[in-house]
Amino acid sequence: MPRLRIIVLEKTRDDADTINYVLWADVPAARQPHYADANSPPTKVSAWPGATPADNAALQNGSVAERVDSQRTPKGTGMAAVQSQLETNWQAYQSEINAYNPWQRYGSTWDGTSWTVTNNG
Repeated sequence: MPRLRIIVLEKTRDDADTINYVLWADVPAARQPHYADANSPPTKVSAWPGATPADNAALQNGSVAERVDSQRTPKGTGMAAVQSQLETNWQAYQSEINAYNPWQRYGSTWDGTSWTVTNNG
């Protein structure tokens, strides 16, 4: 489980009504190897400089996925409305991570006689 779910970064230089943000989502256990950093040693770090070593380790081992995105809100939009939209964006991202599984049969093999079928959650 990620320590945080949403991290607001900076406003964009070109448009003060657009913010950049980071989303962290929990990755189902069976899919974590596919999200893990394949570099040896792992080099993946969060786009947020305030990430702790444990946060970066979770990104490296694949237990947490990160998305960096931006959101434009109409001029004068209050922070409560921005927060609500970011929460909706996070829920959509978490749902996507839970539902998207192109690796369900990854590693299934056929030896010429029989199949060994894997189920990667």
